[in-house]
Amino acid sequence: MSASTTPEGRDPSPAVSRAMGVLRALEAAGAPLTLSEVARGLGIAKSSASNICQALEAEGMIQRAESGYRLGLRTAELGGAFAAQFNQVREFYAVVEADPLLRGQVVQVAMLDVPDAIYLARHEGRRERLGTPLGSRLPLVHCAVGNAMLLAIGDAEVEEVLGASTFTPSTELSVRTPQQVREKIAAARERGYAIDRGESFAGVHGVAAPLDPWQPGDPRMAVGVALSAAEADEGTVAGIGEALVGIAAQLTNPLSRRPS
Repeated sequence: MSASTTPEGRDPSPAVSRAMGVLRALEAAGAPLTLSEVARGLGIAKSSASNICQALEAEGMIQRAESGYRLGLRTAELGGAFAAQFNQVREFYAVVEADPLLRGQVVQVAMLDVPDAIYLARHEGRRERLGTPLGSRLPLVHCAVGNAMLLAIGDAEVEEVLGASTFTPSTELSVRTPQQVREKIAAARERGYAIDRGESFAGVHGVAAPLDPWQPGDPRMAVGVALSAAEADEGTVAGIGEALVGIAAQLTNPLSRRPS
């Protein structure tokens, strides 16, 4: 049974489901879609697709483009509002800017959504356009922020993630087996931070540390830095990793810290 159907298999709100289908189609396309393409993708009449698109356009969820429809500004506003619910994200920018090493780096916050990491926030520290666009997903088993979130959870949860992962390689350096991930997580736990040596994007290395949930019910997150392969020497990676562990401690709810 899907999330949008009742136990009897009936969709309680077909119009809403179809509207969400339009948004998902535009998200997946990453480019404008014509009305015909939208209708064909949803398996509905073009007239029905037109009515749904008009309603979404009126709310700013989609907008007209020269060749069809694309996602609208309202989707970005909602994404920002979602991220702003979490204390770590609200405090993230000021904490990064105050760190002498990290303020010049591309620093990002990602959230756990098995089997992926979703990117929620980004500090632009320099001109190089490294890192991952907001809202993007990367496999937890490959990216540094994903590995950072895995190092902070129990082995049983890690195994659940491994069972849900496909291990489709993103680059020639991507891990391909559960055992390789277990070995990476073990090493990351010893260091306190995770490293992605070009597993997600060729020529881009990642370093990340886990963020403790601010309060019960908050999603698990991690904070990470993207580096070009040319600058990702052992000393630089270690320095950034330690700095990330430091800001992660600052982004922990002080009321939840255990007395030393």
